[in-house]
Amino acid sequence: MASPSYVRVLEDLNQITAEGDSHARTITLNRPSKLNAMGYQMIVQLTDELLALEKKPNFKILIVKGKGRAFSAGGDNSGIWWCMTEGDWSFGSYYYKKYVTLNHIMSTFKLPSVFISNGIVMGAGAGFYMNGRFRVATENTVFAMPETQIGLFPDAGASYFLSRLPGLFGEYIGLTGTRLDGSEMVACGLATHYVSSKNLRKLEESLNKIDTDDPSIIDKIISQHEENPSLREGCSLLNYHRSDTIDKCFSKGSVEEIIASLEQEFAVDPKDWIASAIKTMKRASPANLKIFLRSIRQGRNQTYEECIQREYIMFSHAMRRTITGDVFEGVAAKLIDKNVSPKWDPLSLGQVTNKMVEKCFCEIKDDDWPHLNLPSRSNSIATTLLPSRL
Repeated sequence: MASPSYVRVLEDLNQITAEGDSHARTITLNRPSKLNAMGYQMIVQLTDELLALEKKPNFKILIVKGKGRAFSAGGDNSGIWWCMTEGDWSFGSYYYKKYVTLNHIMSTFKLPSVFISNGIVMGAGAGFYMNGRFRVATENTVFAMPETQIGLFPDAGASYFLSRLPGLFGEYIGLTGTRLDGSEMVACGLATHYVSSKNLRKLEESLNKIDTDDPSIIDKIISQHEENPSLREGCSLLNYHRSDTIDKCFSKGSVEEIIASLEQEFAVDPKDWIASAIKTMKRASPANLKIFLRSIRQGRNQTYEECIQREYIMFSHAMRRTITGDVFEGVAAKLIDKNVSPKWDPLSLGQVTNKMVEKCFCEIKDDDWPHLNLPSRSNSIATTLLPSRL
């Protein structure tokens, strides 16, 4: 078992701040130089703070936000990569186990929570954000699950919350890593409210005055600061709204068929977003495209707990390089060396068989694998995906 004592992973000691001693508690992700990437220390501090907060009866509401220009840009992929170069695959699983446990605690947190994203919210950061009962987005918000571009699959509960989006929009988001702005997030249900960044301070002031944990009252207060956003011209949601192209193409049975269907659509109706989807998927890790397609389709019929438990097994297989070492190749190329084209292995979709994908969903039997046992919680899942406004 890896010890969580690596200097590179624990480079900052105070990765969150917590304020408020009356009715509202505000947690701020405090790693702005790293776009609030969720390192091991941040995860531990968040977990400790949440468990302590549940024992304090005076608090009525939790507010979570990020310092700087990001809520959180994702997990500490670089830190995991450095640990792997030192020969310890199990630290990645140990780290992810802590992260999954944090999400489980947050998804069943007894206090109503308001998560505010006024910037980048991606990957593991997006997975944490999605556990908020109320999720505020602004004109500065950028959401994405771009893992296939760095040799991994969208995880962090993505097979649950992306599979609940309208139609096959979740497949589109996860396979292409397409970015959504705040208005698009509200339109498809990823965010519950849209508030202009200039009004965030007033919103927080109003929330800090709350002396109730009634979700309907909290919703009303947030709505008083809300605006009706306009979807930008040419955005992916408007394309989805005008046609059934995404449902038609992304309902296919395999990644190869999805790409072929998109190419056929582009030949008839050459829209930029279709070209972008094709280009992005062809640049992504072939193995992880196939792994994610199976993951999201399995997730449609699973609970949140089942999804995150399964994704933990899948992530551990990625750390062990069961069928591919693409995550280490991708992180090195994109995050360490910067802007280098990764060399995927397997190189093509045709080389990734169903039998290979199946291996990534099988529980690991090794004694040195840190098994995941989620803590018993008295509260039901609080995470809410609202019906889309499409």
